[in-house]
Amino acid sequence: MRDLLRALTCGFEVAHLFYCADIDTNGDIEHLPDTIMRYDVPADLLGKISYRSTPSAIVAVMHQPNVKTIQALNKITSPLILGLVGLRKPGNIGALLRTADATGFKIILLIDSVMDLFNPNIIRSSTGAVFLNNIYSVTSDDALSYLQQNNYRIIAGIVDGDTPLPDVNFRQSSAVMLGTEDAGLAPYWQAHCDVRVSIPMMGEISDSFNVSVSGAMFMYEALRQTHNI
Repeated sequence: MRDLLRALTCGFEVAHLFYCADIDTNGDIEHLPDTIMRYDVPADLLGKISYRSTPSAIVAVMHQPNVKTIQALNKITSPLILGLVGLRKPGNIGALLRTADATGFKIILLIDSVMDLFNPNIIRSSTGAVFLNNIYSVTSDDALSYLQQNNYRIIAGIVDGDTPLPDVNFRQSSAVMLGTEDAGLAPYWQAHCDVRVSIPMMGEISDSFNVSVSGAMFMYEALRQTHNI
């Protein structure tokens, strides 16, 4: 219900809403606009159309907007950008969107991505941040062109990077680029970055972090510097 309310707050529209009067909705349905078309259906039918095996009492079908492309990005400026290159795990993408919102990253680039932005796991793990309308699906070439033309410093997260994260200056326009956990950041971005950054680690076995954890460290360090925390 939280994610549905956040989607409505961000301007998304419900096409149809299904609920079961025999299942306690905790009064949630009363908080929804009266203009939403709603249908009382049997519990077994609600279970069939629900994504989870234990459905809530409400299932909403929403109008899905087109994902923004480079043309829309050219009209926007922001001092901090998060670039996610080729990420394929929806839970990680959602968690990074949530952290981006919390730390003030106003532009997120899904670069060379084949993911459905509104995958249920992205929606859930982003806690609704996916509805903020600040996510752009772009190619590597278009993303690089935009960043260079707008004088962004490209900060690449790399396991063996030669610059420790605490030494990076985020007080100028910066784009943090993160790659997949198995292959790391694509060679294309390693070749075009301005600084190769690693996260200092003290473990005896662990040599890397989950990408959502790494991204959180990068973004919080940017927040700390830009807001003097």
